[in-house]
Amino acid sequence: MLISEAFAQAANGAQAEPSLMSLLPLIGILVIFYFLLIRPQSKRAKEQKLMREGLQKGDEIIISGGELGRVTSVGENYIMVEIAPSVEITVLKAGVQTLLPKGTLKSIDTGKSNRALKTNKSQKASDTQESSDENMSVAPLNEPQKESSDKSGKIQ
Repeated sequence: MLISEAFAQAANGAQAEPSLMSLLPLIGILVIFYFLLIRPQSKRAKEQKLMREGLQKGDEIIISGGELGRVTSVGENYIMVEIAPSVEITVLKAGVQTLLPKGTLKSIDTGKSNRALKTNKSQKASDTQESSDENMSVAPLNEPQKESSDKSGKIQ
């Protein structure tokens, strides 16, 4: 019993006050978080703010909802964006996500125009075929067939 009590006393006396070495891992983690998360995020926020302040008429943008358009007028907090010919919407400047290079809207293939062209071509082709069919007299395909019978009188 004397030996176990001696170990217990030694364990209580071994605790030292926190030193700089024990805080070093915590400081290291904070430095890593600053350089990997906080600094790049604040830099990105500053670039976004400068981009929004520098918006002018004619700029092509993407707003946070995903709509693409051209800026038609700029106010202090709001901008007017043309998203289609003669369709304008009012957008909060904070809703502008990306500034596109000039001419991007014309070069974007939405797929809608291609489908419309294909359907128009197929409709025109079917219309011309129908009109040529009307002009020509064609025998109907569903003519009644004559029933053949053998000597027993059964219909085959």
